[in-house]
Amino acid sequence: MADRQSSARPLRVALTGAAGSLAGDVIPGLLARGHQLVCIDQRLPADDLGCRWVRCRVNDRAALAEALAGCDAVVHLAGIPLEDEWEPLLMANIDGTQAVLETARTLGIGKVVLASSIHAAGFVPVPPPGEQVPDDVRVRPNTFYGVSKAALEALGSLYHDRHGLDVVCLRIASRTDRPRDDRMLSTWLSPADAVRLLDAALSPDVTGFRTVWGVSRNTRSYLSAAGGAAMGFHPEDDAEPYAAEVLAAIGVRPSEQDWNQRYIGGVFCSPEPPRQQPAPATAEE
Repeated sequence: MADRQSSARPLRVALTGAAGSLAGDVIPGLLARGHQLVCIDQRLPADDLGCRWVRCRVNDRAALAEALAGCDAVVHLAGIPLEDEWEPLLMANIDGTQAVLETARTLGIGKVVLASSIHAAGFVPVPPPGEQVPDDVRVRPNTFYGVSKAALEALGSLYHDRHGLDVVCLRIASRTDRPRDDRMLSTWLSPADAVRLLDAALSPDVTGFRTVWGVSRNTRSYLSAAGGAAMGFHPEDDAEPYAAEVLAAIGVRPSEQDWNQRYIGGVFCSPEPPRQQPAPATAEE
């Protein structure tokens, strides 16, 4: 299926966490679709990719307001991408999200796309074969990180209901270059589909408040495609070509496999979830 046409007119989009790996996957595709990007991060890349870059933290509200001025929409990817202590998650993921939403409201920017996570609902059980987890399944966070993403969704809901912002919360599942384990055969989001997902969410026709699974068109997917389809997201990639290789390696990780089969958040639900490394993080994984 060919990509749908992008927005009726090119949008000027502020992209936070723009030096992170997810942003690195999607920036070229968004530019190719005609969007103009204002890239915001606390560090600058070696290659500016033809974009305007602003160096600031999302918690620096004065600098953020200057960066967002004149934008049509905001894509908020900045934050700590794994489990961490409460204080840094509170500052980066929760206060940072509120700063972005409040700045958008103050400047009259009507559309904000927020990078949520499967881990906001990580303790939802893997459904029986043939059943799907709906896009708006209730939050069941599996980590403090998951709690921060549940709070992100709650803030998005508040800013829609109280202030009228159009907010799309993308519950990104497993965004990697290729599936790495048995769980990702169901939850993988390819880089190309990540571009399609963000482009669809930016459409002016997508209004209101939504939570949408960020997942590719995987043969084994147990995450509903309904929310994405409703906003024009039609993923094209499938984890299945990697299945034989992934399944052949499972025997070396029996404990991890058990968590992957029990909960949609996989090993993040275990007593020792993957944790953020000491180096500062700037974008979602």
